[in-house]
Amino acid sequence: MHTLNSSKIEITTFFLIGIPRLEHVHVWISVPICLMYLVAILGNFTILFVIRTEPSLHAPMYYFLSMLAVSDLGLSLSSLPTMLRIFVFNATGISPNACFAQEFFIHGFTDMESSVLLVMSFDRFLAIRNPLRYSSILTNARVAKMGLVFLIKSMLLVLPFPFTLQKLTYCRKSLLSHSYCLHQDVMKLACSDNTVNFFYGFFVALCMMSDSVFIAVSYIFILKTVMGIGSHKERLKALNTCVSHICAVLIFYVPIIALASMHRFGKHKSPVAMILIADIFLLVPPLMNPIVYCVKTRQIRKKVWGKLGLK
Repeated sequence: MHTLNSSKIEITTFFLIGIPRLEHVHVWISVPICLMYLVAILGNFTILFVIRTEPSLHAPMYYFLSMLAVSDLGLSLSSLPTMLRIFVFNATGISPNACFAQEFFIHGFTDMESSVLLVMSFDRFLAIRNPLRYSSILTNARVAKMGLVFLIKSMLLVLPFPFTLQKLTYCRKSLLSHSYCLHQDVMKLACSDNTVNFFYGFFVALCMMSDSVFIAVSYIFILKTVMGIGSHKERLKALNTCVSHICAVLIFYVPIIALASMHRFGKHKSPVAMILIADIFLLVPPLMNPIVYCVKTRQIRKKVWGKLGLK
């Protein structure tokens, strides 16, 4: 710690937290957590490998799925170091700069996944509404440009976070409330004015929540289009193409909305509930998305089984 004056001491180490009152079994809790990370990383790499090596999957829908897999890998790898240190080695300390870097990548890949889920809803709407023009509108070149725009936009949006947090003074409090660093969590430790961080963080949250609103609007148009299809069988077939995406949206947005609501409005929130929801937010989407798409998408499932030598 560096002394600022006689009354303030600057914090040079933040402390993350595991699961309160269960510290004695952290090493056992680490077993399922490590398995979840392993399955998530292998699952998303498998999705990327299969789409990369199968020419029949070189289509917009699967390119967007590749972007989703990249986002999930980014989320997993961003949180993996601190989660392992806490639950395996019981090492909770983290330097401010490392913490700022981690929250930058976590928020960046979170926003990227939100953007990918939004454009995937547009992809489903276009495929159902105008299937004959689908391939001419969503060309491979346009999809590649969209992916690059998402990446740049997401990283630029959260780029100010580390720098604005670095300008704050941290004293007295050094205990964070999660197993990894989040912007809204770190800024609450500051003993200097964090008004800029609060409003910019709120702006970023609104940008991300706007994605969920546009996804909902997309599905309203999808339902309107589907209800205009005469055949009941064709309506079910059209809706079935959206099931995987709907599952991915719910898996991603339900924990993040719950966590954001508890952070912003929860006066008597349970610390354990917040930690569990925060861990679910980073563990479950990267784990479940490859499973959902393998189970519900016949083309992906068939190619994955083929790569594994199974029928």
